[in-house]
Amino acid sequence: MFDLTNMSPKEVRDLIRSGKVVQPTSGMCRGHIQANLAIVPKDLAFDFLLFAQRNPKSCPILDVTDVGDPEPKLMARGADLRYDIPKYRIYKHGELVDEVLNLKDYWRDDLVGFLIGCSFSFESAMINAHIPIRHIEDNHNVPMYITNIDCEPAGKFHGKMVVSMRPIPYKLITKAVQATSRFPQVHGAPIHIGDPSLIGIKDVNKPDFGDASIIKDGEVPVFWACGVTPQSIAMTSKPELMITHSPGHMFLCDPMDEDLAVL
Repeated sequence: MFDLTNMSPKEVRDLIRSGKVVQPTSGMCRGHIQANLAIVPKDLAFDFLLFAQRNPKSCPILDVTDVGDPEPKLMARGADLRYDIPKYRIYKHGELVDEVLNLKDYWRDDLVGFLIGCSFSFESAMINAHIPIRHIEDNHNVPMYITNIDCEPAGKFHGKMVVSMRPIPYKLITKAVQATSRFPQVHGAPIHIGDPSLIGIKDVNKPDFGDASIIKDGEVPVFWACGVTPQSIAMTSKPELMITHSPGHMFLCDPMDEDLAVL
């Protein structure tokens, strides 16, 4: 067994690259930034960058690669986006056509990679504030939902926001908002607290991505913007190609969460 919680990002990326770790990354490399992934062809890269700029809650950009270069130089110099994520999804014309462990069969010289902030990055702050995190406690993927909230369109890209949910004890909600609002580059404060139907979620026990979390008596569902939003956008915008991480299977970055914190 590996102590993935206390290993360095490079150590865990090496295990991922060798195929020894294929699982959701919540709780790994505690204290380090985690990132969502979106890869698009060069001719769509400006549209996607503009989409991210117009939707900073859902798609806060941490790094952008050079065309054809899989190295994320700001977040993990020497890493390789083709191999260093546990699981990838391949979308073509809006359809999920494959889920793979590496991109050796899909990488092209015209591709541009975007690393997008992930709410897993503020979970250390929540843990330090003694706020329970159900999907870590129960060892499952965080639940994620496609909402009725429209993203601001840009060029080719349009569609609905995706959110992640964590059940929070009622008396700790204010503390959860305070803890996460310090990290706007990884989604920041929640976008909705309470009734899921108000944001278009018909059944909180049936997430669109990830696994359901038990909501116990005295707990309230709290929703954060989620970097799986580009996958919702791929389904509605139908680009020729978009490559993403598989939900919950993030890229582990070298900088620390606190490097992104605002006072």
